[in-house]
Amino acid sequence: MTPETLSAALNDIRQCIDSDQLEQAEAKARAALSSGTGPLDIWHLLAHALRRQGRIEEAKVIQEMLVQHLPHNVVLRFELAETLLLLGDFDSGWRQYRFRYDLPHTTNLKRTVQVPRWDGAPIAGKTLLIHDEQGFGDTLQFMRMIPWVKKHSQAHIILQISPDLLPFAQRLSGADKIIVRGQLPGPFDLHCEMMSLPMAMKLQITDLPGEIPYLHPDPLRLKEWRKKLASIRGPKIALVWAGRPTHTNDANRSMDLSRLAPLAAHNRDATFLSVQKGAKEEQAQTPPDGMKLVNLSGDIRDFDDTAAILALSDMLISVDSSPAHLAGAMGRPVWTMLPFVPDWRWLMNRPDTPWYPHMRLFRQPQRGNWDAVIADMAKSLPVFLNDQYQRKAAE
Repeated sequence: MTPETLSAALNDIRQCIDSDQLEQAEAKARAALSSGTGPLDIWHLLAHALRRQGRIEEAKVIQEMLVQHLPHNVVLRFELAETLLLLGDFDSGWRQYRFRYDLPHTTNLKRTVQVPRWDGAPIAGKTLLIHDEQGFGDTLQFMRMIPWVKKHSQAHIILQISPDLLPFAQRLSGADKIIVRGQLPGPFDLHCEMMSLPMAMKLQITDLPGEIPYLHPDPLRLKEWRKKLASIRGPKIALVWAGRPTHTNDANRSMDLSRLAPLAAHNRDATFLSVQKGAKEEQAQTPPDGMKLVNLSGDIRDFDDTAAILALSDMLISVDSSPAHLAGAMGRPVWTMLPFVPDWRWLMNRPDTPWYPHMRLFRQPQRGNWDAVIADMAKSLPVFLNDQYQRKAAE
């Protein structure tokens, strides 16, 4: 294959992938590799096409081959990490996941620390800096490990965290000192990114979920929101229909509020509460016909407000988002809508998650098929609400 024909083949396959013509991309890649060998760039695109079709094991075999041939390519290692974790192979997955801040688009986020990364060994008498990472959902998910690290390491722990999540850290055990990003931590002997803690602690699925809840709402905010919501009778269902637009997979995980109309059609007694923030929160001003929606988005100042609303709601229905993690960490009922091939943390082919015992997962049966997800939720919602009513009546 000449450089010209290789370039043309790669462009052709990429265009198919970009336009979600994954079967065509696979066929073109296999044709170019019909001899059983061929350029690694085409194998790389074939792995992409297979993975996005949900053929994760097939993609993994190719990704492992690529890493074997190009061991210093951090992009390939990170892609393999996400596949391994999606398949539940935590041992290998966490080791590869450490390359997440060596990618071309993430190197500017990497924090250079001039002390060794903690390897999970007991370090009594030493000071360990644990610093959070960029995504709020990531931090909410992995804050559970701070008490575990304290118990195992016997270290003096400094926790550095986003100011948006500082109140939750202050209500969490395990850290001896808490600072926000930008503050100097003082002397420390070792460090560890929050999402490198699973690698250090050799986290397994069987270790999950740990103590639930591990995050708690502010009592004063609870009191405030209980008054605000006092006039709402009947079931209260919080809603989030879109994630952060800058997320690399946002097009596959977010939707418009109008698509959730069937939830209201089957549940006329329920009041839906918008806790949506960001670019699509204005959609709460014009809810679908028949949906009784109270728009709380403009009154939500921070995650403490969201936590209080979730604590007072019967449940949260959400796309893959930080409020979904918050509800799960608080032990609140939450239904999470997932694309056909989800983020690695949700694993594959199961309606539950080891991370959050009170979360139910609703997965697309085919790529882009949100209608089936919403129809399944609409059918299941009256059963859930009736169970909740009976449980409250028995208390």
